[in-house]
Amino acid sequence: MLKAGVIGAGHLGKIHIRLLIESDKYEFVGFHDSNPTRAKEIAEEFGCKNFDNVEELIAACDMVDVVTPTIYHFETAKKVIESGKHLFVEKPITHTVEEANNILELAKKHGVKGMVGHVERFNPAFIAAYPKINNPMFIEAHRLAEFNPRGTDVSVVLDLMIHDIDAILSVVQSKVNHISASGVAVISETPDIANARLEFENGCVANLTASRISMKNMRKSRFFQRDAYISVDFLEKECEVVRMKDVPENPDEYAMILTNAEGIKKQIYFDNPDINTNNAILDELNNFADAINNNTDPEVTLAQGTEALRVAMKIIENFKIL
Repeated sequence: MLKAGVIGAGHLGKIHIRLLIESDKYEFVGFHDSNPTRAKEIAEEFGCKNFDNVEELIAACDMVDVVTPTIYHFETAKKVIESGKHLFVEKPITHTVEEANNILELAKKHGVKGMVGHVERFNPAFIAAYPKINNPMFIEAHRLAEFNPRGTDVSVVLDLMIHDIDAILSVVQSKVNHISASGVAVISETPDIANARLEFENGCVANLTASRISMKNMRKSRFFQRDAYISVDFLEKECEVVRMKDVPENPDEYAMILTNAEGIKKQIYFDNPDINTNNAILDELNNFADAINNNTDPEVTLAQGTEALRVAMKIIENFKIL
């Protein structure tokens, strides 16, 4: 079993600690948090070791899970990699693209594995939909959240929208060649609601909206492709696939049939996949363990995490602040 430790035991870090303890792929050795009061409480709650020294924790691990605030990702990840340890780091990978590129180079230099915690890749609805998504040409994503002071230290793009950026980049096999965006700062110093339009070289267009000042939560994406519409509800963990096919010679009397202006008839049918419930965070951590043990790429590589950050930062650079 891989020896694992966590750096950063805030809201999400605490969840990671619990799941690493539960996982049958890791031996949890302990954690470090800069807040001594919180560290003492968590050590008592889980009966695990609190390391006062980051370097001592890293030395005791095979894999280190970095769940600190984003601004500390780079300096912490750098220590992990330079110690020859495998790195799991929460999204976004770092605070800047330059830092992310440095992490990529360091990981190659020291021969360690790295994975970025884009947890929506492990959402059961997205997993079920993924094989059905084939060359989408228009994508619409809405990620709306009620206001929570936690997370407002970064732009809504890096806090929320980056989830959808990563998911979209994983299904569109083409490069982004144009970005337009706008944002409104309502409560925070940076935009709390943002919209971005991504245009890809293959003609695909993605329209993304993210808000952290909504009255209700929503995490839904829609993928439109030739003869199919796929809806993924990340929040409710539901997936709907609507397909169109040529009308058979003797259609069922209850068949849904459309006729276009040219007189061509198409039948609408539902091809909804089965959705298997899971714990997405546990699955992503276990996926990384498998990648380390089998010397394969994890589901979300450092390079993919870097590309998601690059697109996110381009969106922020292109903001028209309203």
